[in-house]
This record gives sequence, C-alpha cells and structure tokens, in this order.
Amino acid sequence: MSDDNAHYAPVEPVMTGLKGRCPRCGQGKLFDGFIKVKPSCTNCGLDYSFADSGDGPVVFVILIIGFIVLGMALWMEVNYNPPLWVHFLLWIPIAVVASLGLMRALKGILIALQYRHKAQVGTIDRG
Repeated sequence: MSDDNAHYAPVEPVMTGLKGRCPRCGQGKLFDGFIKVKPSCTNCGLDYSFADSGDGPVVFVILIIGFIVLGMALWMEVNYNPPLWVHFLLWIPIAVVASLGLMRALKGILIALQYRHKAQVGTIDRG
C-alpha cells in the first residue's frame, strides 16, 4: 500500500464495498467490469494494487448460498416431495444467480476492509 498523505473523511467499509466504490474516498468505482478490480481510483487516485481478496469472497459465497439453498431444498423435499427434475430446475439457477450477485458485494466489502485495516501480505521481521 502506498503512503496515504491525503485527508479524506473515513467511509463505512461495508456500504462502500456493497456499492463497489473506492475504499478511501467512497466516490470512484472499484470494479472494472463485473468483479475485475480497476488499477486505481478515478476520483482520488488510490492505487488498488494492495487489493487482493484472494479466495475469501468465494468461500463466503459457498458457505452462505450453500446453507440457504440446501436448507430450502430440504424443506421443499420434506413438505412437498417433488420429483428430482423440479429440484434441478429450481435450485441450480437460484444458486447460480445468488452466487454471482453475492460475489461482487463480498469482494468489494473484503477489499474495503483490507484498506481500512491496512492489511498486507505477511512478512517476517528478521531484524
């Protein structure tokens, strides 16, 4: 992360991440496309090279959407006992759409939290 000499009012990381905005100024766009992070903020010039959310958003999406979809599918099976093709026709599109929608939001939140807490790659201090 580069030295931040500019003075910006602190922004709420969760709302900033949900909106896909810059974690420093809250105005510029964070994403270039669906989930690709831009090189820098168009408003304040913050370099987004620090932003590496890794597999974090994917893990959260799998756990959250898997829990919800599996719970609803089990509830439907116990209460209505539909044929297997109904489950496939219903739950696969719901899981895909919900996962894609949640992925962008969680990636933005994790990047905003990385900036807020100055998270960096771990280093070993051998001094």
